[in-house]
Amino acid sequence: MTRSGLRRRQLLAGLGLGAGVALSGPAAALASREIGAWDDSVDVLVAGSGSAACSAAIEARRSGARVLLIESLPRFGGSSAMSGGVVYAGGGTALQKAAGFEDTVEEMYRFIANNSGGYPQLDKIQLYCEESVAHFDWLVAMGIPYNDRYTDVKELTLGDESLYYSGNELAWPARDTARPAPRGHVPGEPGMTGGRRLMEALLAQTRAAGVTMRAGVSGQRLVLESDGRVVGMQVLQDGREYNVRARRGVVLACGGFIHNRDMVQRHAPALFDCSTPWGNAGDLGEGIAMGTAAGGETLRMHEGFAITPIYPPESTLAGIVVNASGQRFIGEDSYYGVLGDAIAYQQQGRAWLITDAASSFDFHQDNFLMVAEAPTIGDLAARTDFPQGSLQHTVAYYNRFAATGRDPLFQKQERYLQPLDKPPFKAWDMSVKRAFFTAHTFGGLHTDVDGRVINSFGETIPGLYAVGRTAAGLPVAPYIASGLSVGDCTFFGRRAGIAAARAGVAA
Repeated sequence: MTRSGLRRRQLLAGLGLGAGVALSGPAAALASREIGAWDDSVDVLVAGSGSAACSAAIEARRSGARVLLIESLPRFGGSSAMSGGVVYAGGGTALQKAAGFEDTVEEMYRFIANNSGGYPQLDKIQLYCEESVAHFDWLVAMGIPYNDRYTDVKELTLGDESLYYSGNELAWPARDTARPAPRGHVPGEPGMTGGRRLMEALLAQTRAAGVTMRAGVSGQRLVLESDGRVVGMQVLQDGREYNVRARRGVVLACGGFIHNRDMVQRHAPALFDCSTPWGNAGDLGEGIAMGTAAGGETLRMHEGFAITPIYPPESTLAGIVVNASGQRFIGEDSYYGVLGDAIAYQQQGRAWLITDAASSFDFHQDNFLMVAEAPTIGDLAARTDFPQGSLQHTVAYYNRFAATGRDPLFQKQERYLQPLDKPPFKAWDMSVKRAFFTAHTFGGLHTDVDGRVINSFGETIPGLYAVGRTAAGLPVAPYIASGLSVGDCTFFGRRAGIAAARAGVAA
């Protein structure tokens, strides 16, 4: 508090020194006195149409608010519709029990908390795990089709099973920090169309709830009162600007920023060179820009997923992945988000998969380029320009222990261990620039467990909420399991919608 009793954000807003005033360009915040008349008025305005936005809109409407959802693109669905539709859920969901698996909140918490890098947001992780069973029941109630079948395949398949190990649970060191359990919950339909099916259900429920939905409407700037409260948004439709009042709150659910290449280069340089930016075309960082212009703080802007699909087939996991020094740096059975993170963030974006006849791809694939083939490891090393003797030493050490079912360095699962001793030997380029290497951003606005945006003084900004990849949430680098992002979107989207609907009406 200042001596006059004003909160910091009120003082900054009054002096014209808030983050919104300091920024230039279309995202800079507007003072309410600048806009004149409102063109429309609702209780809650939701910007975006992916799983976070729909979850927020549904719950806000069910809480009695009049809700408008806007989408900048012609079609609804966001990046969630492009995803596998996996939700990471556990603690003993109905699906887990039906498939014969035991799980607890504590083990789920240990897995996420102990493997999510340094200093994760433990309050969000704990709440998510504690309410995971109820959240999965909510998804079922939304009409998302799940069955009680489990698959042990190490990836989404073309089958219709709804439960699988979607992350790094069985790999070391994660399996030593928490008892493994399958927690990847995916719509039970064949064809890897889970994201589309999930969004069909959520969009149908959004409409059924009575939410007004408008496509082709893009948010431009937030509107603030003199005390820093967010009271609306200036939007653009058909080349014309409109001012929409939000009496109770604005929920930013505009996705990440992977397609804003300048923004990626500035904030997440490790992701910039990844060959395949992955996300909806609207993932331009506009929600993050609007939120920071209103004074919001950002977290983990350098983080995201970097994924290289080394499997399927699982036979390739018997090969080894080496860096530019010809040395292993990770267990090859790691979830491909963990592997991709190690390459992009720790190995300067360069790595190679080394296989023999038994571990090579048994079908034509173009995810990785084969850059060398040779009858011996020594010849292969010469053709790939590794330091003299390094690859030979690496393979000899690996083969020595693989023959006895051991991997002292990275504890690769025994079922993937076998000596590399059957020519021809091949080297596959797994570098971020040359391989099929998808990337998406995780950094965003700092929020509390109800989606309230927090400023640099640790205070919440009244009337402003952010969810999904517009906020910094559960998914971090390394990305330890498929479904953490969509799970985060739907769970915290719901909470933000309820909080916004219940907020006091702005003056």
